[in-house]
Amino acid sequence: MRDLSAANAEAFLEMMSAERGAANNTLEAYRRDLDDASAVLKSIGSTLASAQADDIRSVISDLAARGFSPASQARRLSALRQFYKFLHAEGLRADDPTGVIDSPRKSRSLPKVLSIDDVSRLLAQAETDIEMARDKTEELQRIRFRALLELIYATGMRVSELVSLPYRVLADEGRFLVVRGKGAKERMVPMSRPARAALDAWLAAIGDAAEDAGFLFPANSAEGHLSRQVFARDLKELASRAGIPVARVSPHVLRHAFASHLLAGGADLRVVQELLGHADISTTQIYTHVLDERLRQLVNDHHPLAKATKNRD
Repeated sequence: MRDLSAANAEAFLEMMSAERGAANNTLEAYRRDLDDASAVLKSIGSTLASAQADDIRSVISDLAARGFSPASQARRLSALRQFYKFLHAEGLRADDPTGVIDSPRKSRSLPKVLSIDDVSRLLAQAETDIEMARDKTEELQRIRFRALLELIYATGMRVSELVSLPYRVLADEGRFLVVRGKGAKERMVPMSRPARAALDAWLAAIGDAAEDAGFLFPANSAEGHLSRQVFARDLKELASRAGIPVARVSPHVLRHAFASHLLAGGADLRVVQELLGHADISTTQIYTHVLDERLRQLVNDHHPLAKATKNRD
């Protein structure tokens, strides 16, 4: 990106950081998207600052030609929409070239879901692992892992939210966690008794280390807390020991399990949306497949016409 395009891109990224609280990973993703689009536009004699609708279509077509999935194409287009919406709002462009472009069609795959029995097996294995620890160092790591596992399943947190929980995150005498999610938005999520017990055991095991570091799960890392990669690796290893295919298990799958099991148990979709920290209910609606059987049963049990049909039978 050069000249006006470069200046516009930097202004956009500064806005995303200052006004929307975008995380560094998000900002870097936007930067890569804009850099890539800029390179394609340059190859066809255009720029980010001057691109028209046909130019943007060429960018999307180039992604398809390079083998990007419809979902990836849609995400890139979404980044460009945000960029041009910003330019228009700031008076830097009189139009939005993405406004007339349809998003690439993408199939919305159902999330991988673990059964309640699967999760119970993981939790039981985590308990067994503590008992089977070969030394104090391994025991401490496994107590930490059990706390992480209990927390992510009890709250549905994103793994990035989980590993970076600050030490002073507990609210209302430990019955709730105050979680800072995307866009620096805070939400309160309730703590289950097993999750609180596992967390208390971890904090007791490490003494003052968490308070001194400022994180519930401190680590010798640049960030000062445990990395997502370490938790994901440990989770895969646990799944293997529990006899569950490792391909089916990830931190995000546990987040899906939290939402799916709540909905199957009768929770309201909007409540689950709040607990997950979704800005839009449409994101949460990927879980509605869980509701099908429960809603069908509800109608069969309570709708007068369904009852009349049963009586005729």
